[in-house]
Amino acid sequence: MIEIERKFLVKSALFKEEAYQKNRIKQGFLNTDPLRTVRIRIKDETAFLTVKGKNNEAGLSRFEWEKEIDKTDAEALLKLCEPGMIDKTRFLVNAGNHVFEVDEFYGDNDGLIVAEVELATESEVFQKPDWLGEEVTGDPKYYNSQLSKNPFKSW
Repeated sequence: MIEIERKFLVKSALFKEEAYQKNRIKQGFLNTDPLRTVRIRIKDETAFLTVKGKNNEAGLSRFEWEKEIDKTDAEALLKLCEPGMIDKTRFLVNAGNHVFEVDEFYGDNDGLIVAEVELATESEVFQKPDWLGEEVTGDPKYYNSQLSKNPFKSW
């Protein structure tokens, strides 16, 4: 239940040509406290309730618990969320032995594209695709919970 990931900005749209899957995601936050974030997510026709704990000092790992829930329940819970919904398309791209999740945001976060890669250890080596830009791991302004409150358009 410990999630280890690194996050990067994306410098070109070439990832779209390499993607093997894409899903539309809508999500809101019941709680955006950095010590315990509670998220409701609808990914196409599947819904999830997710609880995330505080990041470690390096910003690389944190507790994460996720449970699939009924889509109708998720739609009702989204109405209870804090202001600021996240709307994005997630593209899955293979790079070496890893999969990058590339999120292209819409609405108040339009123009922002961020890629994440999950790792088994904090020191794990991974292949960096050419379209990968600056690393923003551990920068709170790129967390979805923060983008819901302080969107990209207001930076």
